Amino acid sequence: MTLQIYEHDVIIVGAGGAGLSAAISAAEQGADVGVVCKSLLGKAHTVMAEGGIAASLGNMAPDDDWRSHFLDTMKGGWGLNDPKMAEIHALESPERVLDLERWGAVFDRTTDGKISQRNFGGHRYTRLAHVGDRTGLELIRTLQDKAVSLGIQVYMEYTITELLKDSTGKKLAGAFGYWRVTGLPVLFRAKKIILATGGSGMAYHVNSSSWEYTGDGPAMALRVGAELVDMAFVQFHPTGMVWPLSVKGTLVTEGVRGEGGVLKNSDGERFMFNYIPDAYVGSIADTEEEANRWADGDSSARPPPELLTRDVVARAILNEASEGRGSEHGGAYLDIASQRPTEFILQKLPAMYHQFKELAGIDITKEPMEVAPTCHYMMGGIRVDPETQETCVPGLYASGEAAGGLHGANRLGGNSLSDLLVFGNRAGIHAGQSAQKMKNFPKIPEENIESAIDHLSFPFKNKSSGEHPFRLRDELQTIMEEYVGIKRDEEGLEKGIEELQQLRSRTSNLFATGSQSYNAGWQTCFDLINLIDVSLAIAHSALERKESRGAHTRIDFPTPSDPLGKVKFIVSLSSGKFNISSVSIPTPRKELLAMIKKDQTKQKSSGKK
Repeated sequence: MTLQIYEHDVIIVGAGGAGLSAAISAAEQGADVGVVCKSLLGKAHTVMAEGGIAASLGNMAPDDDWRSHFLDTMKGGWGLNDPKMAEIHALESPERVLDLERWGAVFDRTTDGKISQRNFGGHRYTRLAHVGDRTGLELIRTLQDKAVSLGIQVYMEYTITELLKDSTGKKLAGAFGYWRVTGLPVLFRAKKIILATGGSGMAYHVNSSSWEYTGDGPAMALRVGAELVDMAFVQFHPTGMVWPLSVKGTLVTEGVRGEGGVLKNSDGERFMFNYIPDAYVGSIADTEEEANRWADGDSSARPPPELLTRDVVARAILNEASEGRGSEHGGAYLDIASQRPTEFILQKLPAMYHQFKELAGIDITKEPMEVAPTCHYMMGGIRVDPETQETCVPGLYASGEAAGGLHGANRLGGNSLSDLLVFGNRAGIHAGQSAQKMKNFPKIPEENIESAIDHLSFPFKNKSSGEHPFRLRDELQTIMEEYVGIKRDEEGLEKGIEELQQLRSRTSNLFATGSQSYNAGWQTCFDLINLIDVSLAIAHSALERKESRGAHTRIDFPTPSDPLGKVKFIVSLSSGKFNISSVSIPTPRKELLAMIKKDQTKQKSSGKK
């Protein structure tokens, strides 16, 4: 095979919001930057983030500031967030949104010309900067245009399959993969590599992910010695489409509830009033009358329970359906038609109107939507330094959904887009500056390159009686949904790990036929290997965390554990064995710790009234 070789100071794997943010900031440090994307530029999964970017601009709520955003993020993450990351995120989000505005992003506006913001679950103030319900698309368009203006080289339709170290075996030196168009191998030599590959939603049948979300970054990082963190926490967004089956799992933005939509069961009851957790008693409306006043703009009213955190709402919908009060196809009804006039819905939620009209034949200005939980986001990911985003492997960085630590046990809506802007920017700055200090590219042993080339062809060497990649992926998704879904227990997790290990051993017998050019079967072989490794990390972490917290629900341990609320679980890999260890969560700095305690005291006193 002819090997294509490219060299850049900084290589970024992934061209979503995190990858493009990193590319822009690295280039601004003077580094020669290359961006490798699995699909086409502008087609990243970031476009699916519809609701908005969480940032305490204070345009709609003058009392909002970074401290409130920090507190909401920590509370939403059940205290498992890395406090330094949460602080940086809250502090820097507003400026990153203003960067987008300076680069040409066309945000919705207030009557006095400021960036408009909307309500979202878990945020105490009106905080999400948005562009209708197409915010992710505008974000990608803006970053894409900025990257192109800086002359950043983009390699489209390239898949990275392995990370390669230098001759010392300690530092990262390159990324190896193939060009999807021809199937021919490619090597990207680099001084620094940033992984911005997104999540692993394709591990589940019902998901809101694009096809690229196969856990590539975390899996490859794990195999070269990096650590993963918080892997037990998989977010199931409460509102995915239910019917027809062909679109099951497609995301329904939280913006529908943020703009006044309500959840009802088959009895027509707004059931979320029955599911307000103790931690939110006192800060959430407990009557429909108060919730409706809030929706009409009464600042003295508390927000409705439909805007509780995603983990709470997802479990509530699942419970309503399991107890026989679900919608026709096993979900719940999301109704904005009875709450808002047609003109309002068409102005604020044009993409949702089009999505349901075209895919389900439903007019959301006249009738309710049917929704149910869908695998949406991985709170866990590659363990990184909070300030630089570098991993424990020298030369390797990660940002966006591929990285872990910020969100803890549950992510608040809107924090994903501000996360990728803030930490993509930081990864690019530090990788770019560090690369500029290196005179030469690290050398990769030739035998390692040859081994990587040989590995690409293994599916063609196996007989057609071997393992079919699509059938094996279907088995994986069935295992994950049955044993590692929204509700888990020890027996199921142990069974799931056993079956996942068997799947892992069977991947050596995966087969493909035909040429390597645009060969979906052959390409899925490598995606599947990554998905299985990430799935095992999730299952092992879920088994170890013997409590229920945030997005992790153990029916055999239904309550949070105080000792486990002080530790994070770390996954590492050695000689093919998954190892789980724990580390203490750092204590927030004194000022922030006092804020957290004051907020908790205020919450408790409010709940007693």
